[in-house]
Amino acid sequence: MTRRAALAGGAAVLAAPALAQPGWPDRPIRLIVPFGAGGAIDTLSRTVAARFPDHANGQSLVVENRPGAGGAIAGAFTAQQRPDGLTLMMADVGANCIAKEMNPGLGYDPMTAFAPIIHLVSLPGALIAHPDVPYRSAAEIIAAAKERPEGFTFSSAGNGNGSHLFMELFLKRAGIRMVHVPYRSGAEMVTALVRGDAQFGFPTVSSALNMVRDGRARAVAVSWPDGTPLLPGIPPLAAELPGFNCSVWHGIVAPAGMERGMVLRINEVFGKIAAMPEVAEAVFRQQAGRMVGGSPENFADFIRRDHETWAPIISEGNIRSQ
Repeated sequence: MTRRAALAGGAAVLAAPALAQPGWPDRPIRLIVPFGAGGAIDTLSRTVAARFPDHANGQSLVVENRPGAGGAIAGAFTAQQRPDGLTLMMADVGANCIAKEMNPGLGYDPMTAFAPIIHLVSLPGALIAHPDVPYRSAAEIIAAAKERPEGFTFSSAGNGNGSHLFMELFLKRAGIRMVHVPYRSGAEMVTALVRGDAQFGFPTVSSALNMVRDGRARAVAVSWPDGTPLLPGIPPLAAELPGFNCSVWHGIVAPAGMERGMVLRINEVFGKIAAMPEVAEAVFRQQAGRMVGGSPENFADFIRRDHETWAPIISEGNIRSQ
């Protein structure tokens, strides 16, 4: 896959026609972000917010960070707002897909509490190893782990984080086990691996890239079936485990109950932003990601499929929020 192909997603974005609510927005809109400033989802949100006035009657998109509980604090807040188009959320798998599985006592159901608007971006993950680990392919890791059950450790950025779920999916598909060592953030996770406190990890490609390039970690495989041009020569896990395909994803959701015309109008605005070449370039450069786009129905179907992937992983592993 070429770098040009990685950026082509922006040109292929599908935006719904403006069937109603052409006056939206007529005032600033707030975008709830489920994690703190400076992280990948915050960076994406601010990239989108910078272009929002160009397609939204000159109105601003105000990023409001509400971190905590793996995104559930932001999710619960957004779910309680009026579906009037004034409060939107930058969605992710935790707050908007699996929060109920992670915390059965959660006060909202992610599968019914939101109106999916548009799938904005997908980011690939990379299976990485400490440089002292002698195994250089997924097949070698699987064979060694079968000989030494629970003889290996992996770090993650916390229970239910993408770096945790990706590894759990790999272990399940491969029929192997490893000891999970959760940390509080992606930075702590990769630091632990570089120190040798864990042997493996499954961060996003953007989180792993500098470590891999300077030799502090070794990339073994990537989560996308067509690989990524930022890690040339690194094979997809699908080459060893056919059908393996997972991503960190983000998109726009609103509180449930939003009028259909409003949903389509908001989809149109964010679809135009997603189709901007400079946005696709920024997302690729900063996060190794691809713009996605599409209709509200596309995004709703995607979230349902992702829930079907992760819900049994969480249930079988008895994974709960930290």
